[in-house]
Amino acid sequence: MTLADTAPATHVDAEELAQARREKLMKIARWFLPSLVLVLAVVAWHLYVTIGEVPHYILPGPVLIAQKMVEDWAILWPAILITGRLTILALIMAVIGGVTLAVAFTQSKWIEMSFFPYAVILQVTPVVAVAPLIKIYVDSAFMSALLCAWIVAFFPILSNTTIGLKSADHNLEDLYSIYGASRWQKLRYLYAPSALPFFLGGLKIAGGLALIGAVVAEFVIGRSGTGLGLASTLLEASYRFNFGRLFAALILISLMGVVIFAIMSTISYLALHKWHESAIKRER
Repeated sequence: MTLADTAPATHVDAEELAQARREKLMKIARWFLPSLVLVLAVVAWHLYVTIGEVPHYILPGPVLIAQKMVEDWAILWPAILITGRLTILALIMAVIGGVTLAVAFTQSKWIEMSFFPYAVILQVTPVVAVAPLIKIYVDSAFMSALLCAWIVAFFPILSNTTIGLKSADHNLEDLYSIYGASRWQKLRYLYAPSALPFFLGGLKIAGGLALIGAVVAEFVIGRSGTGLGLASTLLEASYRFNFGRLFAALILISLMGVVIFAIMSTISYLALHKWHESAIKRER
């Protein structure tokens, strides 16, 4: 073997090592940089409040918020459970209703023409305007808030799934028709795989919107003293000028949103990473 034969192999090995180092660096940076920004922001916040002697009723410091989170955990934890249950139930209802109606839309043009405009109206109507009416007609505060959260989360599932079911390859549709496939076989083997990435994209959006809908409903419905979840706790803390608890509840709501998005992203990755182009590209 000559030197000319070994040179290309050595060059390829060096390229692969460099690529592996870059990928490792990117994986570390993906977690390290956001964590560093968070730590610097919290430190700057603490220094600003401490050095500037900012009153706690103007801006509580992170230390005070952490103390309140520990002291008031007996109040915050039940509120987390209520808001979390509202969000999860609203999301489940949105998935069941949205997917069922999307399948009906794609199976019958008459059904789509009849009901889709009302789905759009339901989406564009502000939930803040609807919540007081729902509270009048529904006795249970929890059920009222659940309906409000479902209204907000429903449309992304319906819209994305409908688009996905209509995005199947027309050539494959013709092939299935030639071989005499039934509607159920087309739905199961052709339309459903085509719609899955769209559905999962809508699920990511709906997860965050379900939390937003639950929080907004708690703000509106919780005014009557029902004491629903984190938003009601936040509202009560503002009335009592307990800004440490207020910020603690606000941070917990944000963390719930991050957790929901992470769960939805994980579900999407597990469902798509072996075959769909979007997930495969992200993996490289």
